Amino acid sequence: MSNVKKVVLAYSGGLDTSVILKWLEDTYNCEVVTFTADIGQGEEVEPAREKARAMGVKEIYIEDLREEFARDYVFPMFRANTLYEGEYLLGTSIARPLIAKRLVEIANETGADAIAHGATGKGNDQVRFELGAYALKPDVKVIAPWREWDLLSREKLMAYAKEHDIPVDFAKAGKKSPYSMDANSLHISYEGGILEDPWAEPEEGMWRWTVSPEQAPDTPTYIELTYAKGDVVAIDGQAVTPGQVMEQLNRIGGENGIGRADIVENRYVGMKSRGAYETPGGTILLKAHRAIESLTLDREVAHLKDELMPRYAELIYNGYWWSPEREMLQEMIDASQRTVNGRVRLKLYKGNVIVVGRQSASDSLFDESIATFEDDAGAYDQKDAEGFIKLNALRLRIAARRRR
Repeated sequence: MSNVKKVVLAYSGGLDTSVILKWLEDTYNCEVVTFTADIGQGEEVEPAREKARAMGVKEIYIEDLREEFARDYVFPMFRANTLYEGEYLLGTSIARPLIAKRLVEIANETGADAIAHGATGKGNDQVRFELGAYALKPDVKVIAPWREWDLLSREKLMAYAKEHDIPVDFAKAGKKSPYSMDANSLHISYEGGILEDPWAEPEEGMWRWTVSPEQAPDTPTYIELTYAKGDVVAIDGQAVTPGQVMEQLNRIGGENGIGRADIVENRYVGMKSRGAYETPGGTILLKAHRAIESLTLDREVAHLKDELMPRYAELIYNGYWWSPEREMLQEMIDASQRTVNGRVRLKLYKGNVIVVGRQSASDSLFDESIATFEDDAGAYDQKDAEGFIKLNALRLRIAARRRR
């Protein structure tokens, strides 16, 4: 292990990663560089700097990546209307490639020999971090302490922290949360506790971002989203950045009880896992994006996108964001968005996102003169449908005659 002289650690400042920091120093006799990212988790990240300093870390990276996360990861994913297994909006999955990228970049900047993360050996995140790292730096060494050490309980972690004078709020750390949670500007997830029983209903007190639909306002909230090339660029006529889109839609959606999901999903490592998710802004984005596409996308392009989406979602879920196949699909998806321009009006009411209007001055394919149920003044000759139907029925008629 002496060949590892410096490691970049994805560091939150909590019990687990603080123990990992000290364990890396002791086990590998190496210097540790800490990296803490603000990707919209809603918690102060600066305390991680003080904790790292208290543990003697000389190189500390604290970075605000909220705009980059929304612009370069969340928005491209929503151009594809991405859902994993028909329900999951991939809030945890889409954050991992950005963290992996910065771990590798910091390793290059600091001359580190390895990177380290705190993901367990049972979950998807270990795969996502490491596939991303290897795609960007093929010879990088990855250290995953949960696959190496014997500190496999919170009690053992706390005992290790006390033994090595690791600065941890033991009163807080000792009150084990019943849930394992992950948050960023797209979602917050909950696993563990009573959720390990797929029959048990989540406790109302668990949810942090959303009111229950029953407690949401009795009057609807209307919002208007403006799209340019498939991305939201304004809310109610006011220009917004991608990061601001996520912040505002999470707030508005949460106030209206939007975005709760309770899912049993198939992890890449093979097991089924039950998780609960709050994704208010993402739920709004998915509904609105499909609405503007319904107006501006050619039928066959829209249907092809829907066919490709499950594969695209699976790539992100399994950690292949930096793979050539995901990048190829992204090129196709982005090309389809050139005409996805216009406005969508939504009504938010007690957990529901209801599309009440869509409009595109430049790219709408909706022709009222043809679609009307009134007199179309000859815009569409209904007699043409007879030949169309007979040609499409030809093979069916031939087969039916043979069956007589």
